[in-house]
Parts: sequence; structure tokens; C-alpha cells
Amino acid sequence: MNQLLKIRKMSTASVPLSALRMKYMEKKEAFLEENIRVKEPINLFNEWMSQAMQTEGILEPNAASLATVNSKGCPSNRFVLLKDVTTDGFTFFTNYGSRKANDIENNNNVAMTLYWCPLRRSVRIEGTAEKIPKEDSLKYFHERPRASQIGALASEQSSRIPSRQHLDQIEKKIKQDLGDDKEVPLPNWGGYLIRPRLIEFWQGQTDRLHDRIVFRKHAGVEKEVDNVLIHPAENGWVYERLAP
Repeated sequence: MNQLLKIRKMSTASVPLSALRMKYMEKKEAFLEENIRVKEPINLFNEWMSQAMQTEGILEPNAASLATVNSKGCPSNRFVLLKDVTTDGFTFFTNYGSRKANDIENNNNVAMTLYWCPLRRSVRIEGTAEKIPKEDSLKYFHERPRASQIGALASEQSSRIPSRQHLDQIEKKIKQDLGDDKEVPLPNWGGYLIRPRLIEFWQGQTDRLHDRIVFRKHAGVEKEVDNVLIHPAENGWVYERLAP
């Protein structure tokens, strides 16, 4: 890490991006199948997330890049905050009028990626997104700081606005109308659950022979098991190792 920082401090005119190279894990630290305590991806994800939450230097372990595709087949991605993980999948919250929400309305196939640099680890998730029940969105909405609730009400996410001052004026009026005591009404806002069909666990190796273990789950996937390349896991999942 220190060597990488030294390179970054050098002039960008003399150091091309191709020279930026981080030291990852060594072979003795390889991510091996036999070290997966429970052969089930949600459990493994929670173990990795727990380590990320306890690792110095990871300020937002739940920051995730969410990729969607619009009605014309054009992809886009942005960072969201992962707010819940259950056996059903992964939940994030957003404005239901946002670009990502409009994409999901037309094509609910999505992908999400988390990267924890200090751990040299990444998780990729592919699946379908669906709105969570309104009462669950309302419950979480009122658990947020009041300022965040007002901010969500003030902003029609992804819509065009004339200036920053425009937002500030809307926020000011909402605060005046609500005072200090009135409950902030739920805007066009709520959660999405990503039901995963693929979860890939990646760990970087210094020799670039990175570890990639993929769990998959879909109808009939158990028929692919050959115990050579594709192995049975728990709760209807199978897993396999991919070349880096």
C-alpha cells in the first residue's frame, strides 16, 4: 500500500495509469473451497461483510455499485448503500422515480458489486430486483435521521432542477411546514430486494491468479453437478471455481 501511495504522489505526466499496481494476497492466503465454513453464499457474504465492517480503512463497507439496463438496452451504474441482507437477498433504498427505478421497471435484471480494497476482496451479485412491501419501506424511512427523511422528500431524484438553491428552498419550506414535531410523510421512495441467481466471491492474488468462486441458483441447476467442475452447495445452490 505504501509503495502504491508513493507512485500516486509522483507526477502523472511521468507515471501512466498502467504503472499503478497493488500487492494482493500471496499463495499461502489463497481463498480455497475447503476454507468455506458453510457452502452457502449468503452466509459467506455475511462473514465477509463482518470482516469488512471490522477492518480499518473501510469507511463504508456497504457501499455497492448497482448496474441497471434501460428499455433501449443501455446500461448504467451508480453507488447505493446496501441496507439489509437475508436469505431472500440484498436490499437497498431509492426514489421510485429515479433513473435506476425506471430502468428496473422496464428490466428488473440487475447486478451489484462491492469492493473492499484493504481486504483485496470483491463480491458480485446478479439477480432480479423487486419492490419490498410499502410497510417495510415506511418503517426504515422513519428510522433514518430526520434530515435524511426531509432530504428524500425534497428531492425528486434524477429530475432536472435549475440550481442548488432550488433544492435548498424546497427543503426550507418542508421544514417550515413540518416544524419540529410533525412526521415526515413517505415520498415516492422505498426499498428494492435483489433476489440473487449468481454470487461471485473474488480475492486478489499478487501473481494475478485471482481466486473466483461462484455460487449459482436457478431451476434445474442441480442437474449440472458433476463434482468435478460444479459442486453441490446448500439451500439449492451449486458452486464452481472460475479462472481469473
